[in-house]
Order: sequence, then structure tokens, then C-alpha cells
Amino acid sequence: MLMQLKYTGSWLLQPMRESHLQLFALISIWISSKMHDSCPLSLKSLKSLGDAIINEQHFTTRDILEAEVVFMQVLNFEIGASNIPFVILEELLIQFKGISKVGELVNFEACLDIMDLLYEKEETTFLYSSPCSLAASILVASYVITVPRQKWEFPVLPWVKFVTSCNDEDIVEIVGDILKHIFGSSLDV
Repeated sequence: MLMQLKYTGSWLLQPMRESHLQLFALISIWISSKMHDSCPLSLKSLKSLGDAIINEQHFTTRDILEAEVVFMQVLNFEIGASNIPFVILEELLIQFKGISKVGELVNFEACLDIMDLLYEKEETTFLYSSPCSLAASILVASYVITVPRQKWEFPVLPWVKFVTSCNDEDIVEIVGDILKHIFGSSLDV
């Protein structure tokens, strides 16, 4: 990686300053926000945050955008996005909508809300051990919550097991934990 730093030739890398490292830290937060948050940080809010915490140097929005490109180039654009529950969930939902009309009834915003709820509490971190199982379980939970019961004709659990190769017992257990987290621990799942 240090060799890559030398060959990119960006003013942000040579000479390396503390303010540049702080900017790259903000960029990593911004990229993470774009990948994980249903409402990612805006460039304006990121700039405001940078203005508040980076005292040594003032960065323009153009500098921030350039820093994002340099950051991604240094990483060879390999940020591991394919193994993120959000990406897996999005792909599952697209497939589900492609094979069943009931898939159109699954609310993607509800999926994102469920994901946000799970990420805000530390007691649900045990659910994150498998991004694929988590994404499959969020889809099933959203199906249960957003699709009217009289429209439950599609065998969503066997389908999710088939396309993800996840253990259906694990998915059922995680869905139960998700529903208890959302509706309270007194829920009998």
C-alpha cells in the first residue's frame, strides 16, 4: 500500500500531514455512510464536520471529492462491498421481486429501517456474524411485517434458504430475534 501512495502523486499524499489524515478519516466515514446508512451523510454535512474538527487546514468540497477518489485509488477500489448485509439484502429483494408479485409488496424502506434499528443497539451485534444470514433474515422479517397476511402465498423462507444457502433454522431464529427487538421481548415468535 505504501508503494501505491508514492505513485498516486496527489497533493493530499505528499507531503502527508495530520490534516490530510483527518480528511481521509472523514472520507472513510462518508464512504461507510454511503454503503450502510439508508440516509447517508451529505457532502454539505461532511464539509461542516470537517470544518469543525480539522483545524490545521480548510478543505473545500472539491478537495473532499478529490480525497474520496484518492482514497479509493489507494485501496484499488477494493472496499469489500460485496459482503455487506445492505448489498446482499438489495440483491435478494431484486431477485424476489423478479420471481414473485408478492415481492413488490415487501417495503425496501422497512428493510432499511430494520437494519438501522439493529445497528443502533449493541445487544443485537450477535446477529452480524453472517452478513448473508442477516440480510436474508431482514428480508423475511420485512416480508412478515409489510406484506398483508392474506397475501402470504409465496414460500419466502424456503426460497431464501435456496438462494443464499443459509440454514433455515438460523434464519428463523434471527427473524424471531429481529421481531422481538422491534416489537418487544414479550412477543411470542
